[in-house]
Amino acid sequence: MTQNQDPFVGTWTLDPGRSVFDPNHRPARATMVFERGADGGYVMTASGIDGKGEAVSERPQRTRPDGKPYPVPDFPGLVTVTTRPDARTLQSEVRREDGSVAGGGTMVVSPDGGSLTVMTFGFDSQLREFRQQTGWRRA
Repeated sequence: MTQNQDPFVGTWTLDPGRSVFDPNHRPARATMVFERGADGGYVMTASGIDGKGEAVSERPQRTRPDGKPYPVPDFPGLVTVTTRPDARTLQSEVRREDGSVAGGGTMVVSPDGGSLTVMTFGFDSQLREFRQQTGWRRA
């Protein structure tokens, strides 16, 4: 990997052996793809197989690591704020209108660029609180 390449861009596959899943979120397989958008932000898509063997996919998530709040699509009153404290780290928070944090995560690419660690917390679509850490390998 050259120094000019963005360490997040590319395809990542879930490494269950390096992951600590929330009891309600136990994927069997997953793939995550990061691309750079025209606005300088990221577009991330994810798909996989859940613990029940069913195919799942998330809608594309768009982030801009500029520290500014952006509305979360289809969730009125929520904004996401993403920063990039260093070249290998992205931090995001989802905030309510009152400024309180509803969820968030930190993504860190290893120095060699071959693995990614993602720590997330918040509420799922059934409003169950979760916290987990997942490990990913570059595909």
